[in-house]
Amino acid sequence: MTGKPDQHQQAESIADRIIERLDGRIVLGLPLGLGKANLVANALFDRAVKDRAIDLEILTALTLEKPSWSSDMERRFVEPLVERLYSGCPDIAYAKALREGELPENIRVSEFFFVAGRWLAVEIAQQNYISANYTHVGRYLIDRGINVLAQLVAKRGNGVDAEYSLSCNTDITLDVLPKIRARRESFLLVGEVSSQLPFMPGEAALPAGEFDFILDGPDCDRPLFVVPRAPVSMADHAIGIHAASLVKDGGTLQIGIGSLGDALTSGLIMRQRRPELFADALHRLSPESAVAKRETGAFETGLYAASEMFVDGFMDLYREGILRRRASDGAILHSGFFVGSDAFHRFLRGLPEEERALFRMRGISFVNELYGEEDQKRADRVNARFVNNAMMVTLMGATVSDALADGRVVSGVGGQYNFAAQAFAVEGGRSIITLNAARQAHGRLESRLVWSYGHVTLPRHLRDMVVTEYGVADLCGKSDRDCIAAMLAIADSAFQNELLDKAKSAGKIEKDFTIPSDCSRNTPARIAEALLPLRMQGWCAPFPFGTEYTEEEQRLVPALRHLKHISASRRLLARAVLASLAEDRPNHEERAALERMQLAAPTTLRERFYAKLLLWALRRSQDR
Repeated sequence: MTGKPDQHQQAESIADRIIERLDGRIVLGLPLGLGKANLVANALFDRAVKDRAIDLEILTALTLEKPSWSSDMERRFVEPLVERLYSGCPDIAYAKALREGELPENIRVSEFFFVAGRWLAVEIAQQNYISANYTHVGRYLIDRGINVLAQLVAKRGNGVDAEYSLSCNTDITLDVLPKIRARRESFLLVGEVSSQLPFMPGEAALPAGEFDFILDGPDCDRPLFVVPRAPVSMADHAIGIHAASLVKDGGTLQIGIGSLGDALTSGLIMRQRRPELFADALHRLSPESAVAKRETGAFETGLYAASEMFVDGFMDLYREGILRRRASDGAILHSGFFVGSDAFHRFLRGLPEEERALFRMRGISFVNELYGEEDQKRADRVNARFVNNAMMVTLMGATVSDALADGRVVSGVGGQYNFAAQAFAVEGGRSIITLNAARQAHGRLESRLVWSYGHVTLPRHLRDMVVTEYGVADLCGKSDRDCIAAMLAIADSAFQNELLDKAKSAGKIEKDFTIPSDCSRNTPARIAEALLPLRMQGWCAPFPFGTEYTEEEQRLVPALRHLKHISASRRLLARAVLASLAEDRPNHEERAALERMQLAAPTTLRERFYAKLLLWALRRSQDR
């Protein structure tokens, strides 16, 4: 650490100085997600590619990449979207080299969390993956000899009075900095300034003297990477309503990213604005006996958030007056990192500083663990509902969230284990795992509630609450037999008998057990029927909080997703092609969608085929 940072306007000059200071042996830490100093990282990568005497190891997670395509149909949708949303966003160079198998031997890249599904087919990425609880990552970075940490930062002030905010990624940086400084080893902290990042005060703000190098100049100020909000299906909305009925007024909340997080947010807002409508929806979705002890009233005290990720949904809950209960230090939210939509980033930038200070960015050890300031955390985190998503859950309550049975990693453990364990430790705490009961895969429907699986993320002794669109299974403290019965009640009816037979064969449930009659109609059609009155009143919309997608793109997203599902089956695809030949002329809205895909006036046989098939998909995906 120097008295003041060495200021640069070119990333290449910082790279040269780093290589000189560290004699060409660089262990580079890059924050998870949005907070990577992409320009500095790319400059170091470029130097190492050109000079094989440089040894570069990169340790990071959640490498954000612009959307790509695997077919001409996808290209027609994605290419204009990338141009509109990501123009000027710097790509991260190591990701392309990894994907193309061109990573030089003197460069190694390891991640502890992947963007879901993005690296399944890249063997070198799978081989170098580090399985870690989020709270352990800082220790692993230090053990691996990290000597550079390069981070995107926000700036306030100039010269000796300048301050730099870690903004979107306090998570690992705040945890490792004091430990590394105490060792008095060679270490460089590099900040890459972005005017688009909100200046988050409190622990996130560091004096200029903490940094060794600062990249700051007009040519370096790039747009932020955005994550458009995903469409929310009717099944997602049903899950959101169920989960929202488990949240206690005056309690604590964690929300995950994606459509299920938005569905929960939407359910909480419905409960706040229209408690009677919310209660009616809950009864439509579940048997009377299943909802007797649920929460349906509006929030009088409000909620406090302790969530490793500060997601868009917390912005919506704050605006609605639901997120307002203050913790011991006056914050209404503690979080370790954020990345979100453009609207979310603008929301944070636009807040007055005293209001922005209500959202406190902290080290991940503070958010995800009780250790350290434990009395304060226990007092703040009463009646916590830690809501996390999963890929699968076994009938005896083991959760599968990060990897497949063959060992390939889909995403990562992150903080899921931390929060599941924490739920058992805080007063009134509950861990809630949410997932759709079934999914379309390889052209067929597959149950996501399974008898057993070859890999687990959370062992069954941490089983607590599981929520699907068909209801809530409370597994906490229950016997294996009772867990199985509860899980069968929230499984898709297409798979209930098969799952029950496996449980009976294993001797884990009585031979004469039958599926209760009020759980035997667990079908997508019943969910659609139950939520239709809400949809008619403007609730349960595909994009309840808006989106970066245009109106045409909003119609195209489910249609293209439907086409992708059926394309995995030759039989289903053949049926769709034959059916599409009978489609009549598109209406005004359908024509606008075809124009967006450059298919409104097809000139080749392939384009005519695409136009017919897409029109067919648009008409069959409207209510999905």
